[in-house]
Amino acid sequence: MKKLTVSSEINKPIHKVWNYFNTPAHITKWNFAHESWECPAAKNDLTAGGKLEVRMQAKDGSFGFDLVGIYDEIKENQLIRYHLEDGREVEVIFESLSDNQTKLTENFDPENQNPLEFQKDGWQAILDNFKKYSESI
Repeated sequence: MKKLTVSSEINKPIHKVWNYFNTPAHITKWNFAHESWECPAAKNDLTAGGKLEVRMQAKDGSFGFDLVGIYDEIKENQLIRYHLEDGREVEVIFESLSDNQTKLTENFDPENQNPLEFQKDGWQAILDNFKKYSESI
């Protein structure tokens, strides 16, 4: 199946975007697609073989899930590749557009339960939330 792609241009330098994207204290502030959701917990061992563990849930407690990614490759301020527990692969590309602007692109394998457009919209909404959070700091 073809990978889906989402991207955003963030008005911050690449090293700050990398930090906001990978530090658990920041991840909990942006890693949800809608304001009715939250990310109350995040752990991140940003090394090959290390794990990204995040909890995403509805604020009203009606639904939630844990997402676990295992890192395959990390190039600081450039690239992150990881796979989810179900085998789907994710690639995150960090690209410096200028001293104060960074393009973030995520390529990911879709799951087979929800429509592709729904998945793409959800990932884009999280990335848009990341942009909004990053630029507010």
